[in-house]
Amino acid sequence: MRKLLTDAARTLAPPREDLHGPLPPLMLTLTVVTGLVDAVSYLSLGHVFVANMTGNVVFLGFALAGAAGLSAQASVVSMAAFLAGALAGGRFGTRFAAHRGRLLTVATALQAVLVATAVVTAAATHGDVTATVQYTMIVLLGLAMGLQNAVARRLGVPDLTTTVLTLTLTGLAADSVPAGGAAPRPGRRLLSVLAMFLGALVGAGLLLRTGLALTLGLALVLVLVTSLATRRLSSTDAAWIRPQS
Repeated sequence: MRKLLTDAARTLAPPREDLHGPLPPLMLTLTVVTGLVDAVSYLSLGHVFVANMTGNVVFLGFALAGAAGLSAQASVVSMAAFLAGALAGGRFGTRFAAHRGRLLTVATALQAVLVATAVVTAAATHGDVTATVQYTMIVLLGLAMGLQNAVARRLGVPDLTTTVLTLTLTGLAADSVPAGGAAPRPGRRLLSVLAMFLGALVGAGLLLRTGLALTLGLALVLVLVTSLATRRLSSTDAAWIRPQS
């Protein structure tokens, strides 16, 4: 328990000598964004995910088999948008390979533009999700989450992919002391799971009580905070801005 709490504290407030600097708490913030956005997409955009592509592949199979309440077209559009966003994230990763702070700043700024456009769309239509609105928002949010996922992958902060939790949960169990492992980064792994859960919980609650625009508005605020914080924190020549081998 002590190791878990110590690791969690180091993740939330990394020490000065940490190889990844302030990236762990920033990645946790984006993990909360993932939960918020997937709550919106699943509950309001036709039972489709824009960040969890494993779920979309499964949903596509279900839809093609004739399962009710699922759309093969929505799943395909979401995956295509996600891949396009990941492609853009890969290009950013190559362009800013020497400066991780600049990479995250630019990527989250673009992500904020995409999410802001989705917020405006939701507000302009007063939450009325027609087919046009549905697919517009799936594309915007899919692009945003593909970009986020690719950039998180390039940043390479262990156990903080911001979107994929299957391996994180597996690691919590398989690498634990009862399993005979060394239990590396248990606090960080647990925080990653909790961040996604918190985003999904808050996202669903806001959707049920307020609506689409405000829920996405919260996601937008978190992305903007991440972008601005990264820009400020990476203005110095700290070691963490350079790629880690």
